[in-house]
Amino acid sequence: MGYTQHMQQPEPSSLGVEGGARLLSRADWGARMPKSVEHFEGPAPYVIIHHSYMPAACFSTPDCMKSMRDMQDFHQLERGWNDIGYSFGIGGDGMIYTGRGFNVIGAHAPKYNDKSVGIVLIGDWRTELPPKQMLDAARNLIAFGVFKGYIDPAYKLLGHKQVRETECPGGRLFQEISTWPHFNNGIRFNATTEQPPQGQALPVVPKV
Repeated sequence: MGYTQHMQQPEPSSLGVEGGARLLSRADWGARMPKSVEHFEGPAPYVIIHHSYMPAACFSTPDCMKSMRDMQDFHQLERGWNDIGYSFGIGGDGMIYTGRGFNVIGAHAPKYNDKSVGIVLIGDWRTELPPKQMLDAARNLIAFGVFKGYIDPAYKLLGHKQVRETECPGGRLFQEISTWPHFNNGIRFNATTEQPPQGQALPVVPKV
């Protein structure tokens, strides 16, 4: 389980799964160094899908790189988090952008940050379906994670709104992922019961 966000990848690399999705390193998109890095033992039993809402959808690699930097700025500088919250980002260019990476505790889903891979599809997917290259890249990333042992073969696939009060990942994208293998409809967020332990506050994140 040697993968971290410091994985050395001088050139974009193929994931080696059907579709040939390409994984870009943090250095490729100009990530700032994390304030700290906390790992969890893999393989991750959950995969959680998000949309960014803002930034809006990007379709060129330079624009998607900027979107990753913008999200990191918001999470790290404005929210005060250690790093960009997500494990990976997916751009409209069909590229996969390394965020915190596999087996690194994220900041994207309370109670699941230390046991999940958080994948954000850049854009607002409330009413529109992400283009095929984005959906394919997300599925390829999950398959790669399973193949390499970073994701449990019996993983449960969830939308963000199943674990907190939010519209994320957007209604149309949620409808799409509900047709994917391993989607688990049995987990539902309940605002009356899903309260943090006494003295522990939930991290503040945008509702979308």
